[in-house]
Amino acid sequence: MSSHLRRLVVEPEHDGLRLDNFLTTLLPDHSRSQIQRLIKDGHLRGAGTPKPSSMVHTGQEFELDIPEPAAATPEAEDLPLRIIYQDPDVVVLDKPAGMVVHPAAGHSGGTLVNALLHHVKDLSGIGGELRPGIVHRLDRGTSGVMVVAKNDRAHQELSRQFRDREVDKEYVALVWGTVQAGRRIDAAIGRDPSQRQKMSTRARRARSAVTRVTFAHHFEGVSLLKVAIATGRTHQIRVHLSAIGHPIVGDATYGGVHRRTAADLRAVLRLERPFLHSSRLAFTHPVDGRRVEFDSPLPPDLQTVLDEIHERHEEPE
Repeated sequence: MSSHLRRLVVEPEHDGLRLDNFLTTLLPDHSRSQIQRLIKDGHLRGAGTPKPSSMVHTGQEFELDIPEPAAATPEAEDLPLRIIYQDPDVVVLDKPAGMVVHPAAGHSGGTLVNALLHHVKDLSGIGGELRPGIVHRLDRGTSGVMVVAKNDRAHQELSRQFRDREVDKEYVALVWGTVQAGRRIDAAIGRDPSQRQKMSTRARRARSAVTRVTFAHHFEGVSLLKVAIATGRTHQIRVHLSAIGHPIVGDATYGGVHRRTAADLRAVLRLERPFLHSSRLAFTHPVDGRRVEFDSPLPPDLQTVLDEIHERHEEPE
């Protein structure tokens, strides 16, 4: 099996980190458990015999031999999937809420990848182990439009566009409180130091992230927003809106579930996930160079809640 050798140097800002945390910071595409396995399997060379818990110090050098990912072998599953558009290079789809994008620990089946392998017969096994064609993700509880690459050329070019912030991504969110259109949130995001499953704007190791509110409609107690992001950090919109005191309605992870609500907002109690939907995606076609744009309407679970809030706020007093 072929492999890829990476030379890694400990900079001053990494001094004192655990070895596995240091490597995860520099190799964000690898999970901490994957890094630990590589260390234990002897793929890391450095001073002495490195252990995952070893502390690193400024100036230390390491070489990590990263094996090429194994061929993707998830099973095709006949799961409901709305395909908006497809051609020989890309497929654009409307991801339902509750569906994980790719197989991982605890989610070996029932994922978007499993559904794609059933519905899209010419999907290439690219993008790394168990992630064929995936160039970006939506959280499990987030619905909406996504693009998937069908071949290596499309995958590489779309990945570049996402990395270089050339893709327009717009979301619809319902948040607590009043947020004005034009609000810009510029706060780096990283892994929460105390709760590893969460992200935070207070992380010691963080990556830049910018979120813009492009539209706002205010009700009593909540605001319906359109939100644009150039970066695509994990949980970015959820973290940013929570950080400014306006968490997404229904987001239990970031403070958006309020059991006591005014009578005209009780519809939100029916939400079983965050009120967050990827409504628009625009990018340059990776092969023919056309600028293309795709939209996804609010799904029924969100639209029904929004309609009831509208009706209750329009009732005469």
